[in-house]
Amino acid sequence: MSTIKIPSFSEFHDQALMRKGGEQTLQALLPKLPEPGVLDATGDDRYLSEVTRCVFKAGFVWRVIENKWPDFEAAFHGFVPAYWQQVPPEVLEELAADERIVRNMQKIRTVPENARMIMDAARDHGSFGNFLAQWPHDDQVGLLMWLKRNGARLGGNTAQYFLRRVGWDGFILSRDVVTALTRAGILNASATSRKGLTQVQQAFNQWHRQTGLPVSHLSRIVSFTVDN
Repeated sequence: MSTIKIPSFSEFHDQALMRKGGEQTLQALLPKLPEPGVLDATGDDRYLSEVTRCVFKAGFVWRVIENKWPDFEAAFHGFVPAYWQQVPPEVLEELAADERIVRNMQKIRTVPENARMIMDAARDHGSFGNFLAQWPHDDQVGLLMWLKRNGARLGGNTAQYFLRRVGWDGFILSRDVVTALTRAGILNASATSRKGLTQVQQAFNQWHRQTGLPVSHLSRIVSFTVDN
């Protein structure tokens, strides 16, 4: 395991306060925390919907996907995983010509693959939400690796944004977070490599123990230490 020196989180917090103009402004910019039990209470269809939304947003204009999302929901018939895990190929071909959605066949093909991922986890844990709720929060790296290995197009930051959207408390390695962690000497490897992710995990685990703050808040505060 890496022996990187992790500075006190107060250094990042103080920088963020200075850049954002005080505690009240900073607090207003932090992500809202989900209600307790939201992961377990969310249906598997909503997880397939959100993972698909994040896949389609990757490398694309997010606003376009958000504006089209009601049409995506209609075109994919509510994203019921039991149907999409064994969908006939001709249905995917029809979607590739459907003007209601972004007609990217590579991304359309992720829907049945990610539906199978969700159904497999649900069979073992009762639901995909139970699976996520039971995963240890000090091992986001392990969860990201699981999603990448078992899902489709869930590498890079896509799975991180997915987890944040559904209410799993974790970090997002945005450009600003990577810059801040690299500048602080915490990250000296690629942020997408296992070594780099392990370094990041060590830092956020230590800061969470130190401050008691949610990791999503720690991550956002770190991002505020970089000029943008």
